[in-house]
Amino acid sequence: MTAKLFQFFNCRILRNSAIIKEDLWVRNGKIINPEKIFFDERNQADEKIDCRNAIISPGFIDLQINGGYGVDFSYDVDTVEQGINRVAKGLLKDGVTSFCPTVVTNPKEVYAKVLPRIKRNAGGSHGATVLGVHVEGPFINVDKKGAHPQECILELTEGFKTLEETYGCLDNVSIVTLAPEKENANETIRELTKRNIITSLGHSMGDLSHGEKAVKSGARFITHLFNAMLPFHHRDPGLVGLLASDAIPGIIYYGIIADGVHTHPAALRIAYRTHPKGVVLVTDAISPMGLEEGVHRIGKMTVEIRNHQAYVAGTNTLCGSITPMDACVRFFKRATNCGNVFALEAATLHPAQCMGIENQKGTLNFGADADFVLLDDDLNVLATYIAGERVYQKH
Repeated sequence: MTAKLFQFFNCRILRNSAIIKEDLWVRNGKIINPEKIFFDERNQADEKIDCRNAIISPGFIDLQINGGYGVDFSYDVDTVEQGINRVAKGLLKDGVTSFCPTVVTNPKEVYAKVLPRIKRNAGGSHGATVLGVHVEGPFINVDKKGAHPQECILELTEGFKTLEETYGCLDNVSIVTLAPEKENANETIRELTKRNIITSLGHSMGDLSHGEKAVKSGARFITHLFNAMLPFHHRDPGLVGLLASDAIPGIIYYGIIADGVHTHPAALRIAYRTHPKGVVLVTDAISPMGLEEGVHRIGKMTVEIRNHQAYVAGTNTLCGSITPMDACVRFFKRATNCGNVFALEAATLHPAQCMGIENQKGTLNFGADADFVLLDDDLNVLATYIAGERVYQKH
């Protein structure tokens, strides 16, 4: 029996870095070439979906998200599976169809419990696809630890062996953030690369030469550019200088938080104009994301959400980003004046390319997974689809 054929019509689709007026055809959860349908004996769609002139973009991909909806992947250890499911479901309304749950610096025993339990998982009506864990730390620089607990930060004493012993199981790990100036960092990066695990550079006091050596060893990503690293200096631009380095092979990708708080609009413009092909929008969201305004008790911390930002309750101290991906896309577009195509590709194509999955995710090319979002002209999410199934619709 032939699988149902779906035709999405009256739409504008993002394909090959342009938004074009064209129908989207889906069968078996994949985007298919309509020319082949013409030669079929039965060339009519089983179901036609009127998109009412919406933009169809690939689904958003978030490579760094610490939690949301009251869930923290690093600290809700005993309920991490339920927590992943809750966040995966919540992300659908933000247009996110794939993500890397992020686990920050922790003691060994926490990694031993959490990492084996966050498994790669195909998305659907239950939630967004889990692409593997992004482990951020503990091999970072204590002087750029940010909110990471200092007592848990480690050295790469025996290189990759130390990393492997610390994490325990690497089967579910897709990205590791480490500081490139650490002793034995480059040997560790080479071993991670052999295992198809992406090394991201961050929480670092490293200079440009540290970054260049790390990229030559296989690193291909920078964790939340401008945050938790040396500021740009004209004599040594630090890791930020990788965006303009002529000493590294290929494209260096960099995560950037476009929430209007963590990265100034002028910094977004500098990064975009310097190295546009590497822009990867990330939320770096924490557990209060998705909760209503007001005071919430989350783990050991009481937070207050007001004006779409999270503060330590009773203070004006920000405690992390809670801006969802669709809002980051809109803010980045406004800040850089880059237009709809680029803003969308920074949350779709670029993260897929960084992960090496651009043949399956992040595009609407023929043969790719039918993970996509319907958007209005202001890039507000109207509906989300995974494998051709509608998993969210705005009411």
